[in-house]
Amino acid sequence: MEMSIPELLIHDGFITEADQDKIDDFSRRSGLSYIKILLNFGYLSRKNYERSLLNAGYEFKQIRDEAYDLDILAQTDLKFADAHLALPLRVEKNKIVTLMANPSDELFIDYIKFTYDMEPQIILASDLDITWLSHVLLGQKYVKSAVFDLHNRDPESSALTTFTTPQLVFTFGIITAVAIGLMLSFVNTSIIINVLLSAFFLVSIVFKLFLALVGSRFELHQAVTRQEVRQVIDDDLPVYTIHLPVYKEDRLIKKLIWNLQSLDYPREKLDIKLLIEEDDDKTLTAVRDLDFPAVFEVIVVPFHMPKTKPKACNYGLHFSRGQYLTIYDAEDIPDTDQLKKVVTLFNKLPVNYVCIQCALNYFNRGENFLTRMFTLEYSYWFDYMLPGLDTFDIPIPLGGTSNHFKFEFLMELGGWDPFNVTEDADLGVRAYAKGYKVAIINSTTYEEANNEMFNWVRQRSRWIKGYMQTHLVHMRNPVKLWKKLGWKGFLGFNFFIGATPVTFLVYPLLLGIFLCYLIFDLTSIRSIFPDWVLFMSIINLMVGNILMIYVNMMAVFKRRYYELILFAIANPIYWLLHSWAAYKALYQLIVKPFYWEKTDHGLSKINNQPAPAE
Repeated sequence: MEMSIPELLIHDGFITEADQDKIDDFSRRSGLSYIKILLNFGYLSRKNYERSLLNAGYEFKQIRDEAYDLDILAQTDLKFADAHLALPLRVEKNKIVTLMANPSDELFIDYIKFTYDMEPQIILASDLDITWLSHVLLGQKYVKSAVFDLHNRDPESSALTTFTTPQLVFTFGIITAVAIGLMLSFVNTSIIINVLLSAFFLVSIVFKLFLALVGSRFELHQAVTRQEVRQVIDDDLPVYTIHLPVYKEDRLIKKLIWNLQSLDYPREKLDIKLLIEEDDDKTLTAVRDLDFPAVFEVIVVPFHMPKTKPKACNYGLHFSRGQYLTIYDAEDIPDTDQLKKVVTLFNKLPVNYVCIQCALNYFNRGENFLTRMFTLEYSYWFDYMLPGLDTFDIPIPLGGTSNHFKFEFLMELGGWDPFNVTEDADLGVRAYAKGYKVAIINSTTYEEANNEMFNWVRQRSRWIKGYMQTHLVHMRNPVKLWKKLGWKGFLGFNFFIGATPVTFLVYPLLLGIFLCYLIFDLTSIRSIFPDWVLFMSIINLMVGNILMIYVNMMAVFKRRYYELILFAIANPIYWLLHSWAAYKALYQLIVKPFYWEKTDHGLSKINNQPAPAE
């Protein structure tokens, strides 16, 4: 018991004296506490740490139900308590009852004596229990900031209000005009609606084809060569923050750690935050049960609605130390040299480039129909659509993962909108409106393509609902948006962000007319739709599908995924699934706009990462 914790761990053989010297040196340079470095930078597993202390006669206490005094807590800032994994709770017998994961932390002991003018009564507790309790008790001001900062700073950019009064007036005005038109002249009004829908559908598809054809002529990916990566000096690299927002991903924790350990970046320069919701005991328990060292720090996000990924990431910003920041999902497999490539590219780009987006693709592309279609979709997105958007200087909607930010500019933009369920697309538009640029780098992060139907619909309906939210937010003042984005950016935003959900909503209506034309006697339909209107709708539908099949086939040849070429023909069926998701998204936009529908990960039986294409 007389030995300090570091001496005890060395004595028990859990760390070496060389490890101790590295930890001490790292602590002096970074200001991080000993216990943080020990448990979060891969030196020692939690199980071995607790085993060593138990063998020495220490006793760990369960603390979830410990009594606390708000006046005592109010004198300690969460960041300081979190940094030392220690927390003062109450006065008892003229001492301050203090939770500590490292009872040898002299700095925190001195802080207790100086702040409260009393000796601490130390209770030894698990670092994860202290982390959970300290964030739950002290994290309210930070979580409120995560939720409301953007709205308080720039209400017009927040999706907290789904429909503004002018938007409601416009929407119900259109509905009223259509209803009156149908009552006065059902046939003529039906013809006008059908013509408008058909024309809109075709223009939207042609616009996407145009972007894809333009994008095929240019290589948007900024190339960072392997030689440049080899020339990177590790000591010159900045601290890099990685956010890992998870919710009930206990099955993926071990895989996540393995993927992180594969990153080619100095361990001491990584600031990895595993963002866990307060009620997510499953994931916290999975971290606690790890029998090997972790390479991340747990941050517990206190409960506050909305329970969304952007809110968790905004909360994590308060505890982040990096010059650059990126987000990975629990199942992501980034290229091992991705971080070094990003730093190298940022050093080469003009200062107004604030984000670098890595390409996304799937390690389980051949698993079933859904994963193959998902792969085709992402391939033409990153290989054709994004280069097309960039060529015409149209806002680029960011992907939900592997977007790398300059931290200071991310803070300037106000972080993510916690009320927008496709926060990445929204942030891309906000960055563009302020004159900032996004680059795409020649590095890929492999994800798990959804291989289950209902899981796919949950994920896709959230994405489409987020596009609806983003369009509503930025079209509150169309004239102002025009001035910010310019005419190309304005039209591109409306045809790309706004038109995408509408296209999916219109598609089954046009398909229904086509099927009626093929199967049933159209005498009654022809009385409503003259032949020229009917033929125009059918031709638009057929041309639109043929064009999208063509775009999917383009993606096949560029990526050399020749085994997927026949699946491009199935795009009309895949679009019906999008329509299902779009109608669900529209319903949720009205009744529960901020609801984050959970996507289950770890369902694939394929875990191997394919070799990146040269």
